[in-house]
This record gives sequence, C-alpha cells and structure tokens, in this order.
Amino acid sequence: MAIATLPFGRTGHHSTRIVFGGAALAHATQAEADRALEVLLRHGVNHIDVASSYGDAEARVRPWLERCPGQFFVATKCDQRSAVGAREELHRSLERLGVDKVDLWQLHSLADPIEWDTALSPGGALEAAVQAREEGLVDWIGVTGHGLQIAAMHRRSMERFDFDSVLLPYNYPTMQNGYYKENFEALASDCSARGTAVQTIKSLAARPWAGREHTRATWYEPLEEPSDIDLAVWWALARPDVFVASAGDLALLPHVLDAASRFGQQLPDEGRLADLVATRRLEPIFV
Repeated sequence: MAIATLPFGRTGHHSTRIVFGGAALAHATQAEADRALEVLLRHGVNHIDVASSYGDAEARVRPWLERCPGQFFVATKCDQRSAVGAREELHRSLERLGVDKVDLWQLHSLADPIEWDTALSPGGALEAAVQAREEGLVDWIGVTGHGLQIAAMHRRSMERFDFDSVLLPYNYPTMQNGYYKENFEALASDCSARGTAVQTIKSLAARPWAGREHTRATWYEPLEEPSDIDLAVWWALARPDVFVASAGDLALLPHVLDAASRFGQQLPDEGRLADLVATRRLEPIFV
C-alpha cells in the first residue's frame, strides 16, 4: 500500500507522511544512497529533509534530483546564526544539491536562547532567509530543534516570525513528560490555526546509548525489531496532523516505510505501548 499524503502546511504540496530523514546519508557511499532511493521510490516518498551539517547528505541527494526532477519536495537546514554566515551556507547547500532553489530552508536546532536571539534579530539568519525567499532561492522558511524546551521555544519563535514549518521530537516516552506534552499540544494548536506544517523526529528512539557500543548510526539507541518499529511509527502517525521523519540509519528505512504503508489510522492500544516501554526498557533521550 502507498504511504498516505497530507498537505504540507500552507505550501500547497502534498507530502508523504513519512519524510526521508537525510541524516541517514551523512556517511553513506553513493551506492548506498542510491539503494535507499530505490526504497523511497517503491513507497512513493516525495519529501526529502537534509541539512548542510549532515556530512555528505546534500551531495548524495544531488544525483537523485538529477535522475528524478520534480519528484521530491526538498528541504535543507542552516546552522549559521548571522545573516552573512547563513547566506554563505545556503549557497553552499544549493551548489551541493545542484539546484537553483530549495522548497524549504530551515533554521536548524534553534534552542539556545542566545543563538535564538541572534538568529531572529536584525542581521541574523532569519534576515537571510527572508531575503533568500524574496530572491527566489527558497520558497518556504522553517525552524527545527531538539530537547524538552524546544516546543516552548518554537512557540516563541512563531511569535517573532510566521514560520511555514516546525520540526521537533515526538515519541511515546517523550510525550509522558508533562511540561513537554503541554507545550507540544499548544504548539500543534498554534500551527493548525496558522497553517504551519508540523514535522516530528525521533519516533524510534528507545534510550540513550549511555556508554554502550553504538551499533547504529543514530546518536540514540533506536528500536530495531520490526514489530516494535510498527508500533512506534503507528503511534506517531495516529496523530493526523503531523509528518514523521525516518530515522537516521539506512538499515531502518525499509522497516519504517513498511510500517507506514500498513498504517491503519488507529492509535495503538495503551497496553501494547506500556508493554513496549517495559520489555524494551524505553527511556526518554531528553532530560
């Protein structure tokens, strides 16, 4: 079955509810990347999210865009906080992607209060984003982030500027934190009213590595059993107004897409989720 699509906020694009998380390409060879493309095409995924800081990801995506022109909504991210630095970063991203413009350019990981103020003040990265939009280099502007404070920070960001998309964590263990849940729900409500797309990350997060050997490319230990991935992906997709980014490990990609293709529009039973937390010893990765 095909993965369902949803209007991506106010952009007019209908994106698959699974967005390809390009962090998985950070250290991939082109051959590995091209095999991942075949998986994406089989499932009809039409939205790619990369970042200038994701190693070789932008360069790995370039042949995809040449092979499949117009197939993908292309998003990338900026880590620089000054307008000058952000403009340079954007032009480097465009060159690496081999495109004249991107659909979505996002201020990346905007959580630190000092960096936040720099980026959103005159002379900051947001100024560069608005100018790039006026010049036709980007169509839409978003903001991303991690951590338990980020839902509240995104709400502040949207008071400063009418962002077209937000991106933040959303998984069962994280949403058990009352502070985060309250702010996530308030942010989701704000986004719905504004027509702002909500992208979620870390759906497969199981626990921090906590000194254990990293057996996956993700910076957190992910769920790996297909049945566990099913449950985690279905739980995230059961929220009808969000997009779910695939995990940053290519080996997990087929399982995520398979789970999404079989999603039945029903929230997994709380008992099954409680069993998953207990049997897999799930822990919040943000504290």
